[in-house]
Amino acid sequence: MISPEKVSEEAKRLENENYRFSSFLKSHAEEEELDERFFRLHKELFSQYDCSKCRNCCKMYQGTLENQDLVIAAEKLGISILQMKDSFLSYNEYHNNYETKHKPCDFLMENGECKLGEVRPDNCKDYPYTNRPERLYSLYAVLDVITVCPVAFEIYERLKKEYGFRKKKRY
Repeated sequence: MISPEKVSEEAKRLENENYRFSSFLKSHAEEEELDERFFRLHKELFSQYDCSKCRNCCKMYQGTLENQDLVIAAEKLGISILQMKDSFLSYNEYHNNYETKHKPCDFLMENGECKLGEVRPDNCKDYPYTNRPERLYSLYAVLDVITVCPVAFEIYERLKKEYGFRKKKRY
């Protein structure tokens, strides 16, 4: 598996190939079969991967919390909702949610764990979303994910092999 430090660089190097593969999948993949392949690879690879050794997602994105997440998160931190908003969050009017004030995420600790632990928002728990249905309709979003997550990158590389995708020869 590619190292967290190299995933962005390698995804950038393969950017044109990955766009071609996404187009290939749109034309050649059957939706349910593609979802099954994503899910199988997601399950297999994440069972062997320690995300706390990477946390690129936490380093490269701001965390987001919905209104209903605030009470549980504040309780976990032992502070009031107002203190949590003042210390860690800013309101995003467009999305009607809260974002952490900084990148890396304000809840990321030095050891790779999240200050919120198991009460972290579902969008954090579910990242990189490679086990969700309807991947065929979000392949271009997957292209963003593979620049951040080594496991998602590996899933895409394995899918290329499984689908017999041929890379263009360079002359």
